[in-house]
Amino acid sequence: MAADAPTMVTREALEERELRELAPYAMKSRFSRGRQHAEEEHAYRTAYQRDRDRIIHSGAFRRLEYKTQVFVNTFGDYYRTRLTHTMEVAQIARTVARALGLNEDLTEAIALAHDIGHGPFGHTGEDALAELMRDHGGFEHNRQALRIVDEIERKYPGFPGLNLTSEVRDSLLKHGEKRLCLEAQVVDASDRIAYNTHDVDDGLTSGILDEKALEEVALWRDALAEVTRRYPGLDPARRRYHVVRKFIDAAVTDLLDHSRERLLRAAPKAPPDAQREERLVAPSHAMERRQMELSRFLTRDFYNDYRVRRMRRKASGFVREMFVALVEDTGLMPPAAQAWAAEHGAPRAVCDYIAGMTDREAIQEYRRLFHADAGAGPE
Repeated sequence: MAADAPTMVTREALEERELRELAPYAMKSRFSRGRQHAEEEHAYRTAYQRDRDRIIHSGAFRRLEYKTQVFVNTFGDYYRTRLTHTMEVAQIARTVARALGLNEDLTEAIALAHDIGHGPFGHTGEDALAELMRDHGGFEHNRQALRIVDEIERKYPGFPGLNLTSEVRDSLLKHGEKRLCLEAQVVDASDRIAYNTHDVDDGLTSGILDEKALEEVALWRDALAEVTRRYPGLDPARRRYHVVRKFIDAAVTDLLDHSRERLLRAAPKAPPDAQREERLVAPSHAMERRQMELSRFLTRDFYNDYRVRRMRRKASGFVREMFVALVEDTGLMPPAAQAWAAEHGAPRAVCDYIAGMTDREAIQEYRRLFHADAGAGPE
């Protein structure tokens, strides 16, 4: 008897599966508002799957590997970068989206793109660019992410940018605001969880944070007590790993339980019903207070530690000096950047040029511009 022909799961079949299996308030690929530039649909991938893949293959996404959160990239190879943070956010967000019956592909696309607008040197670089661009249209990483996916990335012959769906573009622009689709709300909440817990891990790895001091934080105390009870006698390195793991698990469980209760009470019948002033995907008030306590501790004992402040001061100086020099003479930039300046004006073009740099590239460019012993061209 002949074997049955293999089943091919087409885009239409994937869209039907979404209609059958996802919650009524989840975004459905079939009902996407579409792209700025018309394209044929793919035979085997939904619109949001294509968005996810375009983001992964973009230059801006790959450069996240050498952009930092807290530590300058040259500080060491053991600390999280924007790329590892993004992967951790995507992992948490997919878990939450799956449990709530939301669109995992859209959630993942938003998560993978949510940090691509950040410049070098973490929030220090963003703050410096924002001040420098104050009289030239400003700089903010959410809007920069939209510039990247709409204009700066150049991969397709028929249009600039990545031509993402409206749902992903809206989520990038409004990242952090209130009236978001539920998938974007999931990413925002997951970002908060990953950011706090992993900064604790990096702070401990660097030696800047002390486990004893962390015991004033309720989240740490509770996680430590649970790990000590379950795994008595664990060596310090593995104990710390499991405490951080417990941090994340407790925060995600709370987020799911509380969001499920809110969704049951609100009973949204379609995606627009869920885009409210008060978010439906959010932690409990108790967990929010605990997260705020952790944030205050990190601000006091980690972000404002003298070693971190020294790194921030140097990084801010790199950005400021480069910006001033390049705006005064755009001819110091490579030909493609000079052409961009002729089209968009010197301040915006220089901002795009610097914002696109990794930490390492920014340091190398600074040396080429200002150090006598550095070469004039790319190294």
